[in-house]
Amino acid sequence: MKFPLLAKVGAIALVGLMLMVVLMRIEGLVYERKARGEEAVRSVEHSHAAAQAILGPVLERACSESWESVVGEGANRTVAAASRDFRLQQVPDRLSIAATTQADPMWRGLFKVNAWKGRFAVDAEFTHLAPLQPHAEHPGGRLTCDAPVLLVSVSDVRGALSAPITIDGHAQAVEPGTAGSAYASGLHTRLPAARVDEAAVQAMAVHIDLDLVGTGQLAWVPAAGSTHWTLHSDWPHPSFGGQFLPATRDVRANGFDASWNLSAFATTAPTDIRRALSLCAPAAGGGDYAEDGSAKSDKCLDLMSVAFIDPINPYVLSDRAIKYDLLFIVLTFVAVGLIEVLSGRRVHPVQYALVGLALSLFFLLLLSLSEHLPFEQAYAAAALACALLLGAYATSMLGRRLAGLLFGIGIALLYGLLYALLQMEQNALVIGSVMLFAALATVMMLTRRIDWYALFARLRTNAGARDAREIAS
Repeated sequence: MKFPLLAKVGAIALVGLMLMVVLMRIEGLVYERKARGEEAVRSVEHSHAAAQAILGPVLERACSESWESVVGEGANRTVAAASRDFRLQQVPDRLSIAATTQADPMWRGLFKVNAWKGRFAVDAEFTHLAPLQPHAEHPGGRLTCDAPVLLVSVSDVRGALSAPITIDGHAQAVEPGTAGSAYASGLHTRLPAARVDEAAVQAMAVHIDLDLVGTGQLAWVPAAGSTHWTLHSDWPHPSFGGQFLPATRDVRANGFDASWNLSAFATTAPTDIRRALSLCAPAAGGGDYAEDGSAKSDKCLDLMSVAFIDPINPYVLSDRAIKYDLLFIVLTFVAVGLIEVLSGRRVHPVQYALVGLALSLFFLLLLSLSEHLPFEQAYAAAALACALLLGAYATSMLGRRLAGLLFGIGIALLYGLLYALLQMEQNALVIGSVMLFAALATVMMLTRRIDWYALFARLRTNAGARDAREIAS
């Protein structure tokens, strides 16, 4: 063959293209398994309860005003009846929530769903009820109002297990729904009209014991003059979000404690309720980058929220790992090619293909094992299996046991570096760039004394001599 080196490079390039197809199929399998995990979460949410956002307690009163409207003058003067319906709302002057949650994970096949159950002791104080006193907007207007309603709205009311309510120390009859409020999902209790009309200047104390379950996330609307929320949980990996971070937090290996302290100056939630902005469940975050739920919305009420997350998600980490697959193969092929050049040992393209397939198989092993084992154990098992396989194969491929041992150690170091990249996402770019620089510097230093012209000429001469022997034979 006239150009043996060019033919070798072309054959290795074809091997690389074949491996890219294999890696694309493995990457597609990662996305498929990740999608099935998200489907499992949605399945649990549909049959259990989704992420929960809570609003309340809030006082509402449905009123109507009727009046006579005069149109025209003289003979054309007409009198028509007119009316309008409106609702009065009032949020507490002080709101205190003492909450405790416990992890209650659920499973759909191999897929874990981070469900939780919680108990919320809610104390609200209304210093007076004057905002529930209606005022006519038209001369001669006649006002009629229903009894005021104390309501608690829950984004997924299926998770509300019980919610006994006491007002001024007296137990109240709790009913489902929110009695015609814009926040239709929840529960309510009715107050006697006299409690507002005759004693509007008196303070009212409300206590609610809310038992609630949900999935993934929990949030509360800070709709009060001042809001104090303390949360104790046994979940060790919280992710705080919404529009307000906790004032204090203590995250431990066996759980966390967090507290929020907000005043009405920090949030527009009390006025947004009058505008009937939606009670939106916390934004679900999936993948490497969760949707930004901290941005102020013109459609949803403000939230204080926490997500109960798994920091080591096998599908996210497998997806992140497979982004480095081509880099792994290129570095390994460069190492094998360098050994060819320095030692004179010839490696066939088929051997390159087998080495590349073994490297690709690592990502498939990692994905499958991580569904049954903790990610660290799955990664260690897959990396050890592939490093041993490649080290043993390299012993025969390179013709020396020491070379095979060093090759296997090099592969193991690559896997160790990849694991470090997965654990330090924020520093992945700098570590990866330093790794590439170090690899290039190593190749340049090892090959700095090679006369490439002489090497190419020798390869062509050897190839010509082999061709001549083949023709003569």
